[in-house]
Amino acid sequence: MNTFFDILAAVFLLAGLFFFFVGALGVVRLPDVYHRLHAASKSSTLGLIGLLLAAACHLGTAEVGVKAIAVMLFLCVANPIGGHLLAKAALKAKTPQWDGTLSDESAG
Repeated sequence: MNTFFDILAAVFLLAGLFFFFVGALGVVRLPDVYHRLHAASKSSTLGLIGLLLAAACHLGTAEVGVKAIAVMLFLCVANPIGGHLLAKAALKAKTPQWDGTLSDESAG
């Protein structure tokens, strides 16, 4: 049974690292601050959830599981709020958008 949890921890760890890698690639490759912010906030939430699940599976105690769930709940609340505030600040500072942006509801 211990081997099962180690394999599950490795899968969660790889999933978390995948999301971090994709997010870092998005921050480097995407055209403007709004797209980059979207990539960074989504990938950090999913990446950290993967790492926390890996730690909970690998350590296997109830205390670690409860703490990991508490941190995941905080992440699911705090990261979207932080991303929204950063995007709102960039919009207020009139940070230019990518030329390919189809619509801007906040311009009106």
